[in-house]
Amino acid sequence: MTMTFDLSAIKSTIIPHKVEGTIYAYGTAGFRTKAHLLDSVMYKVGILAALRSKKLNGATIGVMITASHNPEEDNGVKLVDPRGEMLEQSWENYATKLANANDGDSLAEVVEQIVTAQEINLDAPAAVVYAHDTRPSCPELVKCLESGLSVSGAKATGYGLKTTPMLHYIVRCINTAGTNDAYGEPTEEGYYKKLSEAFMTAVAGKPRLSTLHVDCGNGVGAPKLAEFVKYLPEDVLSLKIINGDIHTEGKLNKDCGADYVKTRQQAPLGSEIAPGDRYCSFDGDADRIVFYYVDSNGVFKLLDGDKIAGLAAMFIMELVQDVGIDTLKVGVVQTAYANGSSTNYLTNVLKVPVSCVPTGVKHLHHEAEKYDIGVYFEANGHGTVLFSPEALNTINTIEAKTPAQQQAINQLKAVTDVINQTVGDAISDMLLVETILTNRQWGPEEWDQAYTDLPNRLVKVVVADRTIFKTTNAERELVEPEGLQEQINEHVAKYSHGRSFVRASGTEDAVRVYAEAATRSETDELANKVSLLVYNQAGGVGKPPMMP
Repeated sequence: MTMTFDLSAIKSTIIPHKVEGTIYAYGTAGFRTKAHLLDSVMYKVGILAALRSKKLNGATIGVMITASHNPEEDNGVKLVDPRGEMLEQSWENYATKLANANDGDSLAEVVEQIVTAQEINLDAPAAVVYAHDTRPSCPELVKCLESGLSVSGAKATGYGLKTTPMLHYIVRCINTAGTNDAYGEPTEEGYYKKLSEAFMTAVAGKPRLSTLHVDCGNGVGAPKLAEFVKYLPEDVLSLKIINGDIHTEGKLNKDCGADYVKTRQQAPLGSEIAPGDRYCSFDGDADRIVFYYVDSNGVFKLLDGDKIAGLAAMFIMELVQDVGIDTLKVGVVQTAYANGSSTNYLTNVLKVPVSCVPTGVKHLHHEAEKYDIGVYFEANGHGTVLFSPEALNTINTIEAKTPAQQQAINQLKAVTDVINQTVGDAISDMLLVETILTNRQWGPEEWDQAYTDLPNRLVKVVVADRTIFKTTNAERELVEPEGLQEQINEHVAKYSHGRSFVRASGTEDAVRVYAEAATRSETDELANKVSLLVYNQAGGVGKPPMMP
């Protein structure tokens, strides 16, 4: 592999777009579309990753090839910055420009623009690590990425099959090695060891809970979770993996996985859940998790990201109190999709500050950084807890005055290690929830008693042009099309606890309509009315949406 940045090779090696006229945009999920349209994009992402590393004096940048909860025929790619966080937002525009350059000259022109604007020294070193999920399209796309890394002179290391959070973890470990905030050993085994040891400390002395059934969405979480459980004794955590078939074509995320359970509000197809059983679901790349159970009447109950955030905030606030640190401020970050009951519970029962931000992990992550301890979860089950450097320093240096305080300190330290602070992580978040439930000796019913979710619906309305939908107030109000928000407000006003908002999808040509109200029938009715309003006013495509 050449270790120099070779602009003439970049021009001549370019992989052209398969379908002319395809427009690519780098968003919260990076690039994501049908897999056969991504070979040219992967090549350019390799170049961008190398430029980003050079800009940051050789810091290691990560590249993850995945499409998360999307169908198997899709794929995607996203960059990971040095501390395991998402690509700095100002660089998203560069990614988009590079992706849409379809010949050598225009690609070279964009590269030169980036180099000039960012004052990049092309002789600086570049280091990039990359990994992929289980999609059949990944091996070919990896080759396209490697071609881009090669012409850019990057020192490239492939980590093979990994969950998305594992790659984020590895990137942070590499970049913090040898510093005061070293994050861990930058290997898959290092990840397993860190999480398992922290979990054992966090639940020490408590009886093990009943078996947790884990639906892995037939994705990469299945083999990785099977590997992870080898690091934990059976008497500490009992797991049973379901939907772990990563070899049969077409099974990934099909009728299972976190997105299916959350949007359908039902268990994965074919699951026989009895009262008392404990279940959770990962998504295809294992960065989201939702829990669920059936009550004594056989009614399905979802414990989603809102419920996880409430549980985590409660437990961490109590631990901080037990440790005796009154200087640390805990806060929770939500999006407009958070259930109204959860916001009420956090604000009025836990009395914890709550911020609402636009949809997208990057917005939640940045807002959570403003707190000493920031808990953020999207309702879909993607989230984590961030501890500021000051908070970690306080927790790690406080001296106990009593055995009880020492126990609380040990537990709080363990919790900071159970949590993958780089990004939402299904395995890590599962362990956080299990830590809390084990300490409380709670089943899902006790956890669920904190508050009752308002019935809610999320409807996808396919439209001719999603870009005409412009929002404000953390996406809770429409500014354009003009007058549509007023009509939505008129419908909402007719329902007890009514709430509805409309926003353009970030990943497909559709608009998402969220509705909640006091009863299921009122919720469905409100969702229907607002969806039809959007469909009729904004050039709906296909059949009008209707509630089941």
